[in-house]
Amino acid sequence: MTLKHGRAVVASPGPSILPDRVLAAMAKAMPNIYGDELLGMSDSVFADLSVVAGTDSNLYMTISNGHGAWAMAVSNTMSPGDKVLALESGIFAVAWGESAVPLGVELEVLHAPPGHSTDPAALEARLKADTDHELKAILVAHIDTASSVQNDIVALRRAIDAAGHPALLMVDCIASLGCVPYEMDDWGVDLTIGASQKGLMAPPGVAFVWAGDRAMAAHDTARLRTSHWDWATRVMDGPHYVRFNGTPPVSHIAALREALDILLEEGLANVHHRHGVLGGAVRAAVAAWSSPGGLEFYVADESARSDAVTTILTNDIDADHLTDICLEQAGLTLGKGIGEFAGRAFRIGHMGHLNPPMILGTIGTIESALAAMQAPTGGSGAAAAAAHIGAALDAGTD
Repeated sequence: MTLKHGRAVVASPGPSILPDRVLAAMAKAMPNIYGDELLGMSDSVFADLSVVAGTDSNLYMTISNGHGAWAMAVSNTMSPGDKVLALESGIFAVAWGESAVPLGVELEVLHAPPGHSTDPAALEARLKADTDHELKAILVAHIDTASSVQNDIVALRRAIDAAGHPALLMVDCIASLGCVPYEMDDWGVDLTIGASQKGLMAPPGVAFVWAGDRAMAAHDTARLRTSHWDWATRVMDGPHYVRFNGTPPVSHIAALREALDILLEEGLANVHHRHGVLGGAVRAAVAAWSSPGGLEFYVADESARSDAVTTILTNDIDADHLTDICLEQAGLTLGKGIGEFAGRAFRIGHMGHLNPPMILGTIGTIESALAAMQAPTGGSGAAAAAAHIGAALDAGTD
């Protein structure tokens, strides 16, 4: 006997919930892929994605998940023997660097203390020691979806400038775009990676690379360029299919157009505010649940906790059993721990198409599963989350 027979809820950190409007947009019949309607939609998607990323840089789209964007970024800026520095605060910056090693790129890793973001002073010191400027690029995840650590990109840019180092700053924003503020140009980022399936509320399958002036200059001498990924082959003023190196991803373009409409109708400032409130509700719940031998935050530094995802260590509680109860008996999908967190953590994704009933339902269901397991908790996370959201609600009436 289970209780899951209703509308399932996804609270994993991507793919996130698809709005009904996005699903409807994807269900439309295939258009003329050479016609003006699709071309105009594609133009508007490219333009509005750049608004979300805060940049006027060149945008290139890949028909892939985020790993394809990693490959595009590296192959268009690096040459065999070049060395990159990955800023480890979870899994994904290092994974990005490791994906470049088979191409002939050398990888060095700068480790952050567990549960902390990268220390800008540590980055500055490493770059000052690189007097021959062997490091060609710095790879960092704005928000790491495995650890839920959020890095301070502005502070890292200041550290690079203070060291007087010419390395490109490359930022993976797959978990942050459409969730938290990101300003590529104002923050001095040279290259940004994004993808469709998290805060942008579309299915996985397309990813993005924004290349600033310094990244475009590196492209001129890069010797890892391939015919499929090469930016030079993806010109915006040529035939429409050239933007995608083949048939356009029609359904994804339609999905992104509708998702961007939803974001821009709400207004990015309110989108970020909403994620802040709902992320705060999750953190209030985890703080209430925390107890010796039970649940606790992985991210020790409160300033590095993200508004898109929260990673929760389970200690003596069986993490996989907890997530299985939520899924199989209650219809709630949580993010299991991945990489070093496998079996000892779970993740709550609070990104994209979410509101208080959805996040409170998620927290209440987790609390119910904890009760079913007779797991130790310090207090009611549901009550703490409700109080947090209550403080953010406008008690006035129209």
